[in-house]
Amino acid sequence: MDNYRAILAIVLAFFILLGYQYFYVGTEQEQPVVEETVEVQQPKVPVQEVQPQPVPATIVSADQAVEFEQPVKFEDPASLPSQAGKDIVVETGAFTAVITETGGGIKSFKLNHFNETTDADSDRKELISTESFTELPLYFSWGVDPSRAQIPLFASDKETLKVEAGESQTLTMTAKLSSGLQVTRRLVFDPDSYLIKMSVDIYNFSETALQGSPYMSLTNLPFGAAAQRYFFSGPAALIDGKLEEIKPSALEEASKTLKGNITWAAYEGTYFMTGVIPEENEGISLKLSAEGEKIRTLLIGIEDIIPAKGHLQYNYQVYFGPKKMAILKEVGHDLERIVNFGWFDKLARPALYLLNFFYSYVGNYGISIILVTILIKLLFWPIAQKGLKSMKNMQKIQPKMAKLKEKYKNDKTRLNEEMMILYKTYKVNPVGGCLPMLLQLPVFFALYKVLLQAIELRHAPFMLWITDLSAPDRLMIGVDIPYLGGLPVLTLLMGGSMFLQQRMTPAPADPTQAKIMMFLPVIFTFMFLNFASGLVLYWLVNNLLSIGQQYLINKKAAA
Repeated sequence: MDNYRAILAIVLAFFILLGYQYFYVGTEQEQPVVEETVEVQQPKVPVQEVQPQPVPATIVSADQAVEFEQPVKFEDPASLPSQAGKDIVVETGAFTAVITETGGGIKSFKLNHFNETTDADSDRKELISTESFTELPLYFSWGVDPSRAQIPLFASDKETLKVEAGESQTLTMTAKLSSGLQVTRRLVFDPDSYLIKMSVDIYNFSETALQGSPYMSLTNLPFGAAAQRYFFSGPAALIDGKLEEIKPSALEEASKTLKGNITWAAYEGTYFMTGVIPEENEGISLKLSAEGEKIRTLLIGIEDIIPAKGHLQYNYQVYFGPKKMAILKEVGHDLERIVNFGWFDKLARPALYLLNFFYSYVGNYGISIILVTILIKLLFWPIAQKGLKSMKNMQKIQPKMAKLKEKYKNDKTRLNEEMMILYKTYKVNPVGGCLPMLLQLPVFFALYKVLLQAIELRHAPFMLWITDLSAPDRLMIGVDIPYLGGLPVLTLLMGGSMFLQQRMTPAPADPTQAKIMMFLPVIFTFMFLNFASGLVLYWLVNNLLSIGQQYLINKKAAA
């Protein structure tokens, strides 16, 4: 077996991985527990309409929904309250949020420690881009789907809220509905946490028991003007201990309903997420629908009965923030499972840990990448050494192999026998150069996923012109280069190092393979042009270390 076929196999595997992510990203998760393309049957409950008098209702039985005379769909702007509510600004050390009294949803949520771009005057990262009151995250309704519910007008106990260090503060909002229900929302904010505690109390002041389900909705658009196509962006949930990521394209034709023990439901991008953690997660369902890029996630609780003059309480925890492993682990509820590196997750997580470990000492993620690359190279040094030596030995017997191929070109059986004798005589393992490379392949792909997905590298500077390790490297030279904009210096250095490494590596005897290998540096250079500079840095350093290792082997062989 020619060792250079191993190299070609690795290159092909690399392209297959890229193609898989490009066309099928997000589908490698297990299928949802239950998928339905029909609408969830809604309980017949009191419809909340803005009128002076409540709609008359009659209870049929404890296990049946309440029937009404005139159900009304609230899809018309006329269903808005007669007056506009105020916007409540909440400032904490982690974020600045705007909560509207009209509907009670979150109108804006900006992260204080993350910017939209690397520009000096860039605004803080905004997680909300929907505008309709019924499409704002954390819009809640009881007894009827939020799209058909009366939009409540809340009265808040505070006009602004600044959460100082060392204390938590609560925002209380109350609304009375035309159906006779009163809704009280309480949001508890901590000073430096992205986690918000939320409780909703439903009071029934009527003389009649009412039956219905709670609905908590998240409506999201992608976090930014353009989502990274190589990685999953869309709804996700942890159901029965399994991570479910549903491609938005799967929701274009019909909605889907997932059922099971729902630990949390969220919308995620490459670096950020918005999520809801229900306190009661058994027996609830998750309804997902899409309208273009707009994704609606609806948590539907089990049916409850509010007795006359009684009330019910629903509790949630809310996380709007970065997909950073350390922060998510502190939140609990297995929320860190949303950081998903796919097939190589088990190897990628230790790589991310090492990246952050070195960063805690050097304070630069570029240097951390270099140190992680060196460490991985040292771990695989003995294996790589054997592979390179085997390739060198194969080079020595290439002339003899060529003579055998010419002599027995019409007798494949005899040729194989003579080749085996040749390998045994010179103590050469024909797959000796192949196996070490294949053993390193999963580690490479794991690190590849980390360097492209870890939020730690987002807007992280390295040195000189490289100010964002998650973006392609471009050195602006005063001339707008077509397609590129700037000069990809790091990528060109990576291509040059790959060419030098190839020149030092024993060439294959087959002229066709030799020509293919000659073009690999060019192919990889073009392929890496728009890759994150952090990944290009890793590949460059790895090439330089491999060049050094090959130099030592060649020097020893020449001695």
